[in-house]
Amino acid sequence: MTIARTSINHFIRRLEHVAQHWKLALLLLTLLLVFSIKNPPPASIEARVNRELAHERFNFVSWEIETIWQKLGHSLLSPHHYVAEEDRRDLLLDYLDLVAETQRLEGEIHRIYVDPDIEDADEATAELRARRDELREAISARQSTAEAILEEQVASVLEEEGFGVLGQELPPVAVHFTPLPRLLIISPRDRIETLHQLSLTHGLDVSEQEAIEGEIDATFDVSSLVTAIGGLSAYPSMVLESTSINWVTEVVAHEWTHHYLAPRPLGRKYQSSGETRRINETVASIVGKDVGRKVVARYYPQHLPPEPEPTPEPEEQEDNGPLQRPAFNFRLEMRETRIRVDKLLQEGKIEEAEAYMEQRRKIFVEHGYAIRKLNQAYFAFHGAYAAEPGAAGEDPIGPAVQELFARSPDLQTFLNRIATVTTLRELETVLDELRRDTAAGRFRFGIMRIPS
Repeated sequence: MTIARTSINHFIRRLEHVAQHWKLALLLLTLLLVFSIKNPPPASIEARVNRELAHERFNFVSWEIETIWQKLGHSLLSPHHYVAEEDRRDLLLDYLDLVAETQRLEGEIHRIYVDPDIEDADEATAELRARRDELREAISARQSTAEAILEEQVASVLEEEGFGVLGQELPPVAVHFTPLPRLLIISPRDRIETLHQLSLTHGLDVSEQEAIEGEIDATFDVSSLVTAIGGLSAYPSMVLESTSINWVTEVVAHEWTHHYLAPRPLGRKYQSSGETRRINETVASIVGKDVGRKVVARYYPQHLPPEPEPTPEPEEQEDNGPLQRPAFNFRLEMRETRIRVDKLLQEGKIEEAEAYMEQRRKIFVEHGYAIRKLNQAYFAFHGAYAAEPGAAGEDPIGPAVQELFARSPDLQTFLNRIATVTTLRELETVLDELRRDTAAGRFRFGIMRIPS
């Protein structure tokens, strides 16, 4: 009787915890839906694109229903709570190893099917496909537990950073490994700017992507790109399957940052301007790298890579002799490309800019970077992630956000300072105030210091 009563009490406590967690989660989901609702004018390019691609759009409603039902069921059982901490770490790493082996098999299967010397690819891949299907079943059986472990590990670091209330991180960390939609980005041809972006169904092959781009470009005289993404801040976060513990922790923290900002000005006004979007994405990138690295350092220190070396600015590479170009540096080369494209577009040389981008794309491909299309839409999308030099070119937002992060004593202060900022002018105002405070502090301490 005592054992039964203990089990019932445990279940009731578990149910109360799940109810509290999902009450907060559903509140966040509601906010995300409210702030993402946008009804463009019927004649606008956004509305016309939405109509033309209605059958290709990703169905978020069905995805949310299926995912939340699955997560809620697992939350009630929470089998990982009965597993020792060390075993939890092993379980998540084993899960990623299963994903790695599955991806290896899928790559081998694909190579056999495209090999013209193999007459019967079905027969040649029968054993490989059977093994892949077995691994897929194992991955499916472990996925919810792996997600829950990852959520708790990221949440633990966030709570330590000051984002917890009564033992609950706010907002709750929620993630789901899933095939992600493809993202359609549309930019004008005469400048680099996101006019519209639309989530399309996953599984579109290259020919389908190029057909969509060709139709959009011809119909609206724009630059478009259909691209893969690694994460999306639905709720729970949509995260692509990966074999890297460093990558998944960073992406989970990145998407959580979007959730944190959602009810705040920087999140609410995400779609209001390119500046706001770039600030938002740059903040999420910085937080993602910082929190992700702390999670790996705490739970998986053997997988922690060395601190990345900063990418040098071009002028830092010069010396007293002739300029010595280093080995091909993707970020610096992409930055150089963006700067040149911006200059050509400002001069009204649209065709010349497009020819230059295609020329540069071939150079990137020659150096092992499989860029399918390099155009205005490519830079509109990738340039929003300005935490490091690259596709953002000379955009001052990246360095400004980085400076604010460096001048903040902790992550919570950084996010709270920037959560109300939606323009570059506002960001510069905040920085100017911090610089004045720092200068005043240095002066006061400077006159008190006794030389040794």
